Amino acid sequence: MGENAFIAYTVCIGMGYDWKTALGAVFMSGVIFVIITAVRIRSWLATAIPNSLKRSFAVGIGFFIMFIGLNETGIVRVGIQGAPVRIGDLSSAGPLVAILGIVLISILMIKKVPAAILLGIVGTTITSFLIGIAEWPSRLFSTPASLSPTLFKLDIPAALSRDFIPVILVLFILDFVDTMGTLVGVSARAGFLDENCNLPEIEKPLMADAVASVTGALAGTSTTGTYIESAAGVEAGARSGFASVVTAIMFVLCLFFAPVFISVPPAAYGGALVVVGFLMLSPIKDIPFDDYSELFPALGTIALMSFTYNIAFGMTAGFVLYPLFKIVSGKSKELSIGTWMLLAVSILLFFLYPYKRI
Repeated sequence: MGENAFIAYTVCIGMGYDWKTALGAVFMSGVIFVIITAVRIRSWLATAIPNSLKRSFAVGIGFFIMFIGLNETGIVRVGIQGAPVRIGDLSSAGPLVAILGIVLISILMIKKVPAAILLGIVGTTITSFLIGIAEWPSRLFSTPASLSPTLFKLDIPAALSRDFIPVILVLFILDFVDTMGTLVGVSARAGFLDENCNLPEIEKPLMADAVASVTGALAGTSTTGTYIESAAGVEAGARSGFASVVTAIMFVLCLFFAPVFISVPPAAYGGALVVVGFLMLSPIKDIPFDDYSELFPALGTIALMSFTYNIAFGMTAGFVLYPLFKIVSGKSKELSIGTWMLLAVSILLFFLYPYKRI
């Protein structure tokens, strides 16, 4: 989401670049991903992430998903200057139905009912239809839209111009750390991490992410790859690549049944995100609260992941804070070469990011 917002609101609207040039930047960053993944640089850096930060990624993603769900359902709303968030209108039907959905999913999970999240979404959706806060689909089938307006429309030469190179680097760093954080965070919840909190054979999903970035740009969409919503599938029991294949097939079917799936209201899917966010918080107990050089970077990561509405900025803040506090505490020998490289990449992001164009 952070990369997509950066492309739409910062690069295209704020900086005034054409969307075709932005797609060219996405393509080039994807090509860089493929190269550094093939030579295992990405997987090497992923193993260099300190364990406390890895655990904070899972917790930060949990809070982030939870905040998205609360905002989508209207339980929490954007506030005003000085009070950026506020309680939603709980006298209206939408937020109340969302709360009902959260409670329903929670009860089903407590009772260990299979497919509790899916049943909660379906039940909340039907309730929304019956009480009139969502409209029944006008039709069941639809013809998939043509890709011709965006297919192969990227402008690579314009993206490689000298003035646009910083944009490519920012996109590269954002997706680079975003993917690592999502993989580690979701894998931690799925129980895939080994005794050193590393994901075995991480280069495989990293390569899939890299190829997806390239093919997505060719098809005409901004950054594609790993998504934090995968946590919902993990909570439903997904543990293998087969679950991803089924999900992909369902997405293809959605192209023909779009009116049905579009009709699912935020009160239904937003409530599911809130529950999944709850479940992602358990790794916080493994963060060493008695070691401030580990605790402060971890908590800073968690906070900034949610409050900047961007996973990558929270992670890069952690990559900066961790070496800083280790040096101050006299534990600089604990820092690996990979940790120093992550520090350098993070500083580069904060330096290059076009803040004034947001």
